[in-house]
Amino acid sequence: MDSLLLTDELVLLAYDDDGANRLGRPHLDYGLASAVLLELALAGRVEVTDKHLVVTDPAPTGVPLLDEALTMLEAERPRKPKNWIGKLAKGLPERVLDGLVDAGVLRRESDRVLLIFPRTRYPSPTGAQPAVETEARERMAAALTGSGPVDARTAALLTLTRAVGLDRKLFRELPKERVKARMNEIAAGDWASAAAKKAIDEMQAALMVATTATIVTTTVS
Repeated sequence: MDSLLLTDELVLLAYDDDGANRLGRPHLDYGLASAVLLELALAGRVEVTDKHLVVTDPAPTGVPLLDEALTMLEAERPRKPKNWIGKLAKGLPERVLDGLVDAGVLRRESDRVLLIFPRTRYPSPTGAQPAVETEARERMAAALTGSGPVDARTAALLTLTRAVGLDRKLFRELPKERVKARMNEIAAGDWASAAAKKAIDEMQAALMVATTATIVTTTVS
């Protein structure tokens, strides 16, 4: 498989080795929508102006998933990042999972729980953790245990995992306070252009608001 998008890596991290989504919905959906926007920000296609996400370069990236989002962003009036997350989230998990299945990174298994409730899981073809997921985990762990600069894509992936609450599941073996301090250090680091960094910060905040609102709504209802 060609180099993974942030969406691919987030899905692989969100699914356990048995192929079950341990992050839950709609957290995964919102996280993937934010990952698309992060990719566009890192590619210099969008930025935040007056708290609204605007397209600064409509040139295609060559990646269908990103280019379709870019076309949508350009066609409509500027919105705040939080307003785009729900709009872009529709159907994203299925699309990203289909891509990983087509690439042979995951396989699709459908069955029924208690012979009644349909269930679809996405384990790896070998039953072991996919190599590309292992690489992402090692990259993230190295960033958290190190002290030097972090590359933009790893920093963005760490930002995503923290925003959706996945970091607590991924780094249980690392000291909690160390992870928290290093996450803050990486978030404040100079790993992207000023415009991209501003957009990424706004999207992280929007994603946290969206997932928190979901938790509150679920708890109340």
